[in-house]
Amino acid sequence: APILGYLNLSLSNLALYSIIILILVTSIHLVFKGTGSNNTKLIPSHWSIALESSYASINAIVREQIGLRNEIYLPFIYSLFFFIIIANLIGNTPYSFTITTSIIVSVGLSFTIFIGVTILGLYKHGLHFFSYFIPSGTPLALVPLLVLIEVTSYLARALSLGVRLFANMCAGHTLLKILSTFLYQMFGSGLLVAVFTLIPFSIFIALIGL
Repeated sequence: APILGYLNLSLSNLALYSIIILILVTSIHLVFKGTGSNNTKLIPSHWSIALESSYASINAIVREQIGLRNEIYLPFIYSLFFFIIIANLIGNTPYSFTITTSIIVSVGLSFTIFIGVTILGLYKHGLHFFSYFIPSGTPLALVPLLVLIEVTSYLARALSLGVRLFANMCAGHTLLKILSTFLYQMFGSGLLVAVFTLIPFSIFIALIGL
C-alpha cells in the first residue's frame, strides 16, 4: 500500500484560485502599503494612496455602523472586503475562474459570518441579545407573531447575503456571455450589419462607463 495511503491531494479550481487570491491580497499590501518603500518618500505612490483611501473608507463605515469600541473587528472586515473584490476582479480575466460564482463559497462565507456574529452577540449581550427580536413598544398580543417574523428575517440573512453575491456574479457573467455571442454573430454577418451594430454597442459601452 502507498506510504500515505489512498489520500487524495488533488487541487480543484476553487482551491487554486483561493490560494491565488490570498497571495495577491497579501502581496499587494506588502509591496504597496510600504514595508519601507514609502518611508523615505515625501509623496507616497499612487498604489499606497489607493490602499490608504480604501482603509479610510472601510474604517469610516465600521465606525459608523458598529462604533469606535468595536474597531477590533476592522481587520476582519477589511480582509473580507479585499478577498471578495480581488476574487471578483480575477473573474474579469479571460479564461479564469470566479470563486464567488460557486454557491459553496458565497453561502459558506455568509453562514460563517452569521454564526460568528450570533456567537459574539450572545457573548457580549447574554440573554439580552434576544430582545433584538422584540421591537420596543410592541403590544403583548403581537409579540408571538413579531418574534416569528424577526427570527425568520434574521435567519434568512445567512442565506440571502450569500445567494445575492452568487446571483450577481452569475448574472453578470451570463449577460457578458450572451452579449459577446450576439456581437460576434452580428459582426460576422457582413460589413453593413457590423457598421450598424457598432451604434448599440457603443451605447452599451457608454452606459457601462457611467
